[in-house]
Amino acid sequence: MKTIDLKLKINGRDYELSVRADLTLLDVIRDELLLTGTKKGCEDANCGVCTVIMNGMAVKSCVILAGQANGSEILTIEGLGGKDGLHPLQQSFIDNYAIQCGYCTPGMILTAKAILDENPEATEDDIREGLRGNLCRCTGYTSIVKAIEDVRDGKYRRA
Repeated sequence: MKTIDLKLKINGRDYELSVRADLTLLDVIRDELLLTGTKKGCEDANCGVCTVIMNGMAVKSCVILAGQANGSEILTIEGLGGKDGLHPLQQSFIDNYAIQCGYCTPGMILTAKAILDENPEATEDDIREGLRGNLCRCTGYTSIVKAIEDVRDGKYRRA
């Protein structure tokens, strides 16, 4: 199998690696770099559990070939918090009980970050529309939307 050389910046850290050309970004993140906060679900961009932020945009890493991400800056859930603790979205998800089984949570939180980064005054409808590609089978979305609205409304300090 052919290999490709990649240069990626993930969570502020530079990586140079050679990987099989058929690997997805998700495969590289989980299996090569062992950043397992990014989950594997449907593998066809329908569930959103593999969402990461690449070059400032929320993307489904299961349908991006690793070579397409070459030179990109990527944020996974492991890089979201900081030395001072959890990111406001992470804390708000906890406080609002927006986490049930937790499988969708990393993708939901990164999607929420992208929504608020793009539109800091996002309405409830904007938030719900932005979450459309992320499935949760446990919470019913009400607590997830509330958690995002609380961060939007300044109830948590933004990182």
